[in-house]
Amino acid sequence: MRFTGRVALVTGGGGGLGLAIAEALGREGASVWLVDASEQALTSGLQHLQAAGIPARGAVVDVRDPDAVRESVDAAAAQLGGLNVLVAAAGGSLGTPRDLEDISPADLDLVIDVNIKGTYHCAVASVPHMRAAGGGSIVTFSSIGGRSTSPVTGIPYAAAKAGILGLTRRLAREVGPDGIRVNAIAPGLFLTGRLQGMFDAMSEHDRDEVLDSIPLRRMPAISECVDPVLFLASDQSSYITGAVLDVNGGRFMAG
Repeated sequence: MRFTGRVALVTGGGGGLGLAIAEALGREGASVWLVDASEQALTSGLQHLQAAGIPARGAVVDVRDPDAVRESVDAAAAQLGGLNVLVAAAGGSLGTPRDLEDISPADLDLVIDVNIKGTYHCAVASVPHMRAAGGGSIVTFSSIGGRSTSPVTGIPYAAAKAGILGLTRRLAREVGPDGIRVNAIAPGLFLTGRLQGMFDAMSEHDRDEVLDSIPLRRMPAISECVDPVLFLASDQSSYITGAVLDVNGGRFMAG
C-alpha cells in the first residue's frame, strides 16, 4: 500500500496501459483521477476502477489544450484533496504512418503536440499542487523508439519520445528543490490492443525474428511495465530523479 492517502493523476487512463497503471495505483491505496481524450474510454475506465472499489474520478481532456489540462488538474486536486503523483501516459504514434513519404505535416504536429506538449502541459499544471503538498513524483513516457532506431514507428514518434527525455531531465533539475522527482520510463514493445493483433497476424518466422532481438526471448506482460512505473512514482525511488528506466527485455542496452 505504497500510495495510501495519495492522489494520482493518470493521462491516457481510459484503457490499455494507462488504465492498468491507474488500477495498480488504486489497489495500493491511491485516489485516482483519469484523463482521456475519449469520453467512451474514460467512462469505461472509471466504471472498471469503481467496480474494483477504487475511488476514481476523471475528465475528458485533450492534453494539447493547456487551459483544459489546467482546469482538470485543478479539479482533481480540489475534489480528491491535493495531488502527489502524475503519470503522463498519453501519447504514442497515434495511428500516423511510419514511412517518410507517407508522413504529412499534420501527422508530425499531432505526434509532437500530444507527446511533448501534452506531457509539458500536464507537468506544468501539476507542479504547483505538488509544491503545496511538499513534494511529489512525475513519471513521463518515453520509448525504446526514442532511445534507438525502431522499424515499427516513424520519425515523428522517435523525435517526440527522444524529446521527452530532455524534458524530463530539465524539469527534474528545476523542481528538485521542491521535493518533486521527475523520471521517465522507456518501454519496449508491449502488446496492447492493436499491437497484439498485429503480432498475432505475423508469420511464425516474423514473430521469431522479433523475439530473437530480445535477449529474454519473450514478450512482456503488462504488469512488467506497470510495476516499474509504480516504483518510480513511489518513495522506493526517493533518491532517483532525472533518470530513464528502460523496460525492454534487453533489446536496447544503454551504454
